[in-house]
Amino acid sequence: MSKFPSAAPLRFHPAMEVPEMDEEKTTGEIIETMQKISDITTKNYGRAVRSVHAKAHGLLYGELTVSDNLPPELAQGMFANVATYPIIMRLSTIPGDILDDSVSTPRGLAIKVIGVQGERLPGSENDVTQDFLLVNGPAFLKSTAKDFLGSLKLLAVTTDKAEGLKKAFSAVLRGTEKIIEYAGGESPTVISLGGHPETHILGETFYTQAPLLHGEYICKISVVPVSPALKALTHATLDVNGKPNGLREAVTSHFENHGGEWEVRAQLCNDIDSMPIEDASVVWSEEESPYLTVARISVQAQSSWDEARERTLDEGLSFSPWHGLAYHRPLGSIMRVRKAVYSQMAESRLKRNGCPLGEPVSVDVMRF
Repeated sequence: MSKFPSAAPLRFHPAMEVPEMDEEKTTGEIIETMQKISDITTKNYGRAVRSVHAKAHGLLYGELTVSDNLPPELAQGMFANVATYPIIMRLSTIPGDILDDSVSTPRGLAIKVIGVQGERLPGSENDVTQDFLLVNGPAFLKSTAKDFLGSLKLLAVTTDKAEGLKKAFSAVLRGTEKIIEYAGGESPTVISLGGHPETHILGETFYTQAPLLHGEYICKISVVPVSPALKALTHATLDVNGKPNGLREAVTSHFENHGGEWEVRAQLCNDIDSMPIEDASVVWSEEESPYLTVARISVQAQSSWDEARERTLDEGLSFSPWHGLAYHRPLGSIMRVRKAVYSQMAESRLKRNGCPLGEPVSVDVMRF
């Protein structure tokens, strides 16, 4: 991407963030609801899993290289200087229970960049990681943390329900979504409930959905497949019926013989009204401010799933947008509540499973 925004990017000012009324109470209720989900799934699986994005489909080692000759507005934070960092990538789907892949829901990508130096966010002062958490849609399903709490409570009610019903419901919703798309629309709600198209996960473009600081500025981040083998999988149909782990098998098959490359892109906010911080459900216009490349991710052919990776990278790691630099502080209601929620839920999960707490200091030597 080379086209620059039509207006100059805005510098962040603290007055741009306006906390919701009772945000602390909302945070507590989200933690309580997620803990209920975790209690149910721990009983079902005999081990603790994540309350959201429980099922992983690929665990990858790679490198992130910051682009050179970036303009000042993009050369911010960890992207200020050319550097290459080792990274860990986790591909997932959003439910808090581990479902057959024929229950088709939105996909997630978590990236942990290792060896990042600089002023840290509260709670990660002694770490050297920068996490980016992304989903394959440009905006969040709900506008604020309070709205999200309502959806989460509905999700908690379905956690222990029969998987066969979820499969049948997902098939109906996929049909509904096709009708909506044929009419020129798209329903995030239908997709989130199990109506996601049955496509290859490696062809997806992922977004942070909610904003974060980009040094002096405000941005959203996207990760876009750019290598030919990955681009060929964009919108590619993938039949996972009868294959409970069909997405994982597809990722494994690809990386047995191919690597992959993605661009990391930043979309700078240049209008606080049309690109709000506090309403994460608003899609920021790419006409007004396109996503611009700030780095490139490279992954070599490798095993994307085995017992050692599952134990170390899936069960032993936690991901949070609050693991990182102060220059990339998460912004807005959805992001603020994630700080306490992600920290508490990760600590609970790791302790239940007997995994030491801590962030990796390198890809080779894990501080666990």
